[in-house]
Amino acid sequence: MANESKKDFNAMLRDSKDMPKIQMVTDPKTIQKYGGARMYFAPPMDYDKIMRQVPFGRVITVGAIREHFARRNGADFTEPVTAGIFVSIAAWANWQREADETPYWRVLKAGGELNGKFPGGVQAQKARLEEEGHAVVQRGRTNLRYFVKDYEQALFVLE
Repeated sequence: MANESKKDFNAMLRDSKDMPKIQMVTDPKTIQKYGGARMYFAPPMDYDKIMRQVPFGRVITVGAIREHFARRNGADFTEPVTAGIFVSIAAWANWQREADETPYWRVLKAGGELNGKFPGGVQAQKARLEEEGHAVVQRGRTNLRYFVKDYEQALFVLE
């Protein structure tokens, strides 16, 4: 995100933006990619609530959160772009608060990858995850990316 110091992320988190809602998709490629036409939009606060459930030493992926919302709301999939934005909003909202922590650093991208858009970037997330006992590995030579090693073994499963 840009200009983080000038934004009120907690206000963004509380703004439901007329969500939750389900929208029907008509694009055949999208329907094929996601396995159906019912696309769910979760409000930002719902992402924060899920992120707060992930206990110490465990991790979750944005994809798992999206799958949970779709399953719980009778949709085929949860819209991926807003999901990524709302997870980042929850992270930055936590960064702006002095209390009432959301453990955003436990949320990983696909494949266990760390998220460089979180407060402090990859290095801050890496440090927090290592404090909780996770090993973080670097991949790539020029485009360095960081992943939680064997993250599947530490996945938190939503019911």
